[in-house]
Amino acid sequence: MTVQAPHATRPPFDPISVSPLSFWQLTAKEREPHFKILRDERPVSWHPPIEGTMMPAPVDGVWALTRNEDIVHVSKNPELFCSGQGVIIEAVPEELLEAAQSFLAMDGEKHSGLRRLISSVFTPRQVAKIQDQVNNQATMIVDDLVKTKQGDFVAQVSKRLPMWTIYEMVGLPPEKRDETTIFADGMVSWADEEVAAGREPAEVLNDSLIGLLTAGLELAEQRRAHPESDLMSLLVQAEVDGRRLTDDELGAFFVLLSVAGNDTTRNTTSLTTVALQQFPEQRALLEKDFNGHIKVAIEEFVRWATPVMTFRRTATRDTVLRDQHIREGDWVLMMYSSGNRDERAFGNPNTFDIRRNPNPHVAFGGGGPHFCMGAFLAKMQLEAIFRAPTLRVGEPEYLTSNFMHAVKSLPYILD
Repeated sequence: MTVQAPHATRPPFDPISVSPLSFWQLTAKEREPHFKILRDERPVSWHPPIEGTMMPAPVDGVWALTRNEDIVHVSKNPELFCSGQGVIIEAVPEELLEAAQSFLAMDGEKHSGLRRLISSVFTPRQVAKIQDQVNNQATMIVDDLVKTKQGDFVAQVSKRLPMWTIYEMVGLPPEKRDETTIFADGMVSWADEEVAAGREPAEVLNDSLIGLLTAGLELAEQRRAHPESDLMSLLVQAEVDGRRLTDDELGAFFVLLSVAGNDTTRNTTSLTTVALQQFPEQRALLEKDFNGHIKVAIEEFVRWATPVMTFRRTATRDTVLRDQHIREGDWVLMMYSSGNRDERAFGNPNTFDIRRNPNPHVAFGGGGPHFCMGAFLAKMQLEAIFRAPTLRVGEPEYLTSNFMHAVKSLPYILD
């Protein structure tokens, strides 16, 4: 699929543009017909730089990949399509890359070394402890759901479990969790006018990043002085091949954990709840044999929701992808939302099917060294929370974002 390429003239910008914010103000269902045209006719397409709300992009355009196969190919060839120059599809100041994206924005040994060091603290004993925490938290959240009977499902359920899990796991004091969650929200929602509340997007992002880094570094300092049995205590003591995590690395990982750990599971929970109502026969199947279906069903939950809609890579040298000439330094955007509706990879992709197997979704990434490290934790939480009783939900209110497929609110009534 990929060979060396000569310098080539740029094609015209595609008539279906993924660049303007107006495209991302459409619902996922409204965007899908546009993605289908791109998948079928122009799977590697050329677009203007993404409408920036922060700073001009240092490129003259971007390539959008809409087929599942191509997303997997790029993901599995990091030497050709690197992450170290950033992974979100808009330009952000270079100094924010490692501070906000941790090992997501690293390549080679730098990436693998840091990932090994962090992975070392997830021992079987620690994972079992996290599992117990998740199960207990989910039970209490469902108990509260039964008591209140109606309200906002996002606030009452979707938002609570991942926030509770992540911050109890890491050891953040309860009195700091609400404020820290607000900072985590700001990291992915700065383009939404309601969230920005009159502030410039760069201000929202900067305030959120500083808030998260401060919380993480303060916690690390406390745990160095007074270690406990939580994850941060293990992280500040972790050592692999004589190397320990620096303060910068600890702070950046806390940011990544706060953002990725909160938003992805939260939105998968909300969007799956809507899907189970839209496809009642699937809900009936799950209720009839929860334990028999849930492991396979979770893969469909994340495919259907695709909470992270986009990621990017940067070409490290001139190459060809399908029939398009990619230059060194070009931005290549992986449209996960499109890849997870690709008819070449899925039968009836617009049908929610909890028995879909195999399910080659790219919701945890397309494979390769950057496959989602927290997939196990997301699956734990989803299995625990979907033991909740049947409820009815109204129309979701969506966040305006070209990164997260996020639900701001979702009214519910318990049957």
